[in-house]
Amino acid sequence: MPDSQKKPKLSRHLWVIYLLSVVVLAFIWYYQWMLGLIMTVLFAASFYYSVRTERAIRHNTEQYISTLSHRIKRVGEEALLEMPIGIVLFNDEYVIEWANPFMNEFAENDTLVGTSLSILDDNLISQIKEDSSEVWLQLESYRFQTVIKKNERLLYLFDRTTQAQIQRLYHNEQTVLSIIFLDNYEEITQNMDDTLKSQMNSKVTSVLNNWSNDYGIYLKRTSQDRFLAVSTKETLDQLEKSKFDILDEVRGLNAEHNIPMTLSIGIGYGNVPLPALGELAQSSLDLSLGRGGDQVAIKDDSGKVRFYGGRTNPMEKRTRVRARVISHALKELVKESENVIIMGHKSPDMDSVGAAIGILNIAKINGVEGYIVLDPEDIDTGVYRLIDAIRDQDDLWQHFVEPEESEAIITSKSLVVVVDTHKPSMVANSRLLNKSEYKVVIDHHRRAEEFIENPTLVYMEPYASSTAELVTELLEYQPKTLKLKMLEATALLAGIIVDTKSFTLRTGSRTFDAASYLRSKGADTVLVQQFMKEDLDIYIKRSRLIERAEIFHDTIAISKGKSGEVYGGVLIAQAADTLLTMSGISASFVISERNDGRIGISARSLGDVNVQVIMEQMNGGGHLTNAATQIEDTTIEDAEALLKEILQEYFEGGETE
Repeated sequence: MPDSQKKPKLSRHLWVIYLLSVVVLAFIWYYQWMLGLIMTVLFAASFYYSVRTERAIRHNTEQYISTLSHRIKRVGEEALLEMPIGIVLFNDEYVIEWANPFMNEFAENDTLVGTSLSILDDNLISQIKEDSSEVWLQLESYRFQTVIKKNERLLYLFDRTTQAQIQRLYHNEQTVLSIIFLDNYEEITQNMDDTLKSQMNSKVTSVLNNWSNDYGIYLKRTSQDRFLAVSTKETLDQLEKSKFDILDEVRGLNAEHNIPMTLSIGIGYGNVPLPALGELAQSSLDLSLGRGGDQVAIKDDSGKVRFYGGRTNPMEKRTRVRARVISHALKELVKESENVIIMGHKSPDMDSVGAAIGILNIAKINGVEGYIVLDPEDIDTGVYRLIDAIRDQDDLWQHFVEPEESEAIITSKSLVVVVDTHKPSMVANSRLLNKSEYKVVIDHHRRAEEFIENPTLVYMEPYASSTAELVTELLEYQPKTLKLKMLEATALLAGIIVDTKSFTLRTGSRTFDAASYLRSKGADTVLVQQFMKEDLDIYIKRSRLIERAEIFHDTIAISKGKSGEVYGGVLIAQAADTLLTMSGISASFVISERNDGRIGISARSLGDVNVQVIMEQMNGGGHLTNAATQIEDTTIEDAEALLKEILQEYFEGGETE
């Protein structure tokens, strides 16, 4: 008899109860047969009812289990075949062996079986081989989150199209705040009559309004030289694709109306409250202005910054109001400090040493002891003659201290003045920056992302030829009792002459004013030439570098030293300067090995090529026409290949970030 037709048996505990009941009935029959008869009838009826009920319960239970098993099996089949979840089985050759109907809907021939996994995505097989547990795939208009079970050779594809659309919408609708600043507006308009000023304002406002309407930006003028713009992340993405062509459009007004007007834009975005967005935008604008203006700085909530523009040289400021204000503020800071610790960048050049000597004189004239941090083991060939001359003057040399000595001198009330750099990683002793609450930064380089934290006073003017020029102007507003010694004035003048290539590059009227002031203080131009003299073997070494130059992109000169040959930073900079003087050359790059094992690149241009943004993409920086970088863990050949790749992108894209 089949199992389904077998009579269900009574449970064991019922049989025990019935056996005990029979024993009890036997006793009752023995002593009272009438009562026993009645009890036997009742027992028989009870037994019959119990057996019947037990069988009914067993039958219903078995029927329920059978039905549930069928339902579960059916649901499993439907889940495998009907639910909107993709399931794919593949073999060791990454060929699809089975796919559920949902996935077969994406097949051209009604089935994916027999085709390679690459039909789903070109990179899927490589990601499976790399033991990826999850990837995202795009099939037609669907976006799938794909879970990989490599050992089972199984893929689960979950439809996340709606989620991706929501995420994209959230990304696109993020608020973006921008602050637009008209560079040098006050200086440009100070001598204009009302009619011309009104015409200029109308033209600039019209250009900006048309631009905002084209991109759907809310634009509000908050002052004569400042606008507030509110947009979305989607709009910002469009602006980045256009490389912020509004910069070129406003700059074009210069040629059309002879108005040297440029824009600086600071942009902040991210998943932060509106007040924090405002701070990001203002910080970005400060960064843009610190780099010379005529550019866009974009900062997100993580602090990452991107730059666009910066294609023109900073315009020289005709007024000295800022120099006078900074000079007075610096004087007050010096007077309130216990001592002044001055340091430039590592491997100091003429500009760095000259500017440091100038700040030392500001400390002395205000009755405060000053010290210049200098590592005697880190002196480049370009300044050793100047350092030797300083050593001969004990009253000046006694103010020079080594980096280790400076840590014993500095106190919490010391004033730390950093000249000719603003990057903590480049100063002579970065530990000093954390040992004092008061820090001053004086620099003429365009501001980079890396910057000294919480400076008390910042004087950065990218228009200036050199930091020595800025310091010289500060000296002019110090007490009239200031008396520069001949060597001190000569050191400052040497800094200006070296950075301007003898007044040929980045030279404005204020550069000659500063040089004239130093000359009146006894600066010796003949001594400057002696400081700048070079040894014959260095000249020959530089000539070999120049000899190895090759032309890239018609107007770019690239030279590289031989592997194993070490060149100093000053020498490769001089080689780049020399290459720039060649006919038809608009920019030059010199690559070589350095003493510290890194690969150094010195870059120069005449202004048509922004070498600053190129070097920034290689973790360097500098000016539009003068920049450099040092790269770790690479070779000359790899550095050259990277440089050419960046240059190619630069020329193809017009302007890189």
